[in-house]
Amino acid sequence: MNFPRLLGYRFHLPERRLIAAFTSDSVFRLTTASIPSETEMAAVVGESQVHTLEGLKQVRPNHVAFELAKATLERFLRNENDEAQPWLFPQVLGITREWLDKCLQLGDNTFMQLLLFGQNKHLAIEKIYDSIREGSQSAGEKRVLPILQPYDTLGSTDYVDFFTTRPTFATGATHSHTSHVVADTDVWEQNVAYKLERMQEVFRYVKNDHLGFTIPYTFQNKEKQYTPDFLVDIDDGHGADDLLHLIIEVSGERDEMKAQKTTTARTQWIPAVNNHRVFGRWSFLEITDPANLQAEVRRHIGIK
Repeated sequence: MNFPRLLGYRFHLPERRLIAAFTSDSVFRLTTASIPSETEMAAVVGESQVHTLEGLKQVRPNHVAFELAKATLERFLRNENDEAQPWLFPQVLGITREWLDKCLQLGDNTFMQLLLFGQNKHLAIEKIYDSIREGSQSAGEKRVLPILQPYDTLGSTDYVDFFTTRPTFATGATHSHTSHVVADTDVWEQNVAYKLERMQEVFRYVKNDHLGFTIPYTFQNKEKQYTPDFLVDIDDGHGADDLLHLIIEVSGERDEMKAQKTTTARTQWIPAVNNHRVFGRWSFLEITDPANLQAEVRRHIGIK
């Protein structure tokens, strides 16, 4: 099984009109986990003092929208020469206001102005930008292409050879190029492998372990690498000569980092590789219950 190795993505956004599409991935629930809104300072002598961020509430919502729009424009919407595009600011500001109105959820003891600081600000502008990319792509006005690694552009299961002391599941020679699936848990990897081997639509599969297959993404303004769980070559109705390359991620409890990983895979990596038209057809599927894997896979590829 072969797969492309990417360094990142190149985007061609429309120069005159930006469009945003807000999905479930656009939602941001603001909590006090990273920035407490109330802190009690215990004094060595005398009474303790409680410090709050009540004064921050006096910042106008328009100022919050302005700062988020400015940060989004400066961080994400520069041209190919890394130059600012200030003429886009009014559109970004309008999209930011709409995102604040539709996608921001306030938890206990939180308020919009907490978006002006640290982790909250980075997460907010990432979601605003993702909404712009999603909207432009849906309208056919954006094209995302891959930035391929200059060397070792194409990875392969040919080179997988390693020792492990972890539990394993022996694979069938007709379905997997690697001899075993290495388990990180007691059940779910084995369950996924067992079910994939019993699907007649599946031609090949591999657990993504020691393959060197990762998906680049950005979280809190830092470049990171995401390692999905399985790669599957499956017949989605196009025949054995045009198999779909399906990336499967089995998710447990979701957090902001996991959401950013899967959103990047679905809205950046998959479109970029498919637009390149060199590495075949690719798709991404996230499932939460391995027990229903076969039904989820068949629903995803449009087979009942």
